[in-house]
Amino acid sequence: MYIYPAIDLYDGKAVRLLRGDYDQMTVYSDDPLAVARDFAAAGAEHIHMVDLAGARDGTTPNFDVVASVARHTGLKVEIGGGVRSEDVIRRYLDAGVDRVILGTAAVTDWDFFTAMADKYGPRLAAGVDCRDGYVAIRGWRETSALPCLDFCRRLQDAGVGAVICTDISKDGAMAGTNRALYQTLTAALDMDIVASGGVSSLEDVAALRDMGLAGAILGKAYYTGAVDLARAIEVAK
Repeated sequence: MYIYPAIDLYDGKAVRLLRGDYDQMTVYSDDPLAVARDFAAAGAEHIHMVDLAGARDGTTPNFDVVASVARHTGLKVEIGGGVRSEDVIRRYLDAGVDRVILGTAAVTDWDFFTAMADKYGPRLAAGVDCRDGYVAIRGWRETSALPCLDFCRRLQDAGVGAVICTDISKDGAMAGTNRALYQTLTAALDMDIVASGGVSSLEDVAALRDMGLAGAILGKAYYTGAVDLARAIEVAK
């Protein structure tokens, strides 16, 4: 299992939200590139990045920051937030990003999403953000009528190889990840699952590893010092 230390971007800064609430934002660094270099120095191979303004508005205001991390750190960058067109996918990939995540577009424009998944294969992943068992979209501001597990099954049937699944209620709360959710997903699906939201201890990391997940995203727990990144990487292995 890989650890994906995370940088959420807003106004060019590394920030964290509490349960996706833009009014509960903490700024952790004015220099996301320096943060990413710290990740690499700790032994990380991957990084998970989200353009929060992009997720909300369908734009890419932090594109240059993402491109700089991709070009200057050696990390394999995955990016989500505001990816609603092939032009944006192509721009990110051309900038050196390893994998692009589509969330809202997978729900609101299925034909577009499946066409992109067919074209870009493993360089495209789906972001499934769950609130009370249903898929949330547009920066978590709206909740669809799609049950999370049913939607993941639909993604698998369409040939999608990787899903980044977030339990919004756990995100940033430092109360542990939703192990039951990921146990259910791994039992029902045959695809790479990356856990996101509430990974706040080495015990969480070990539990997700033992379930056979492909990855776990480490966010607030890193920034608060609750989890040592180098140690988490070792436990994940």
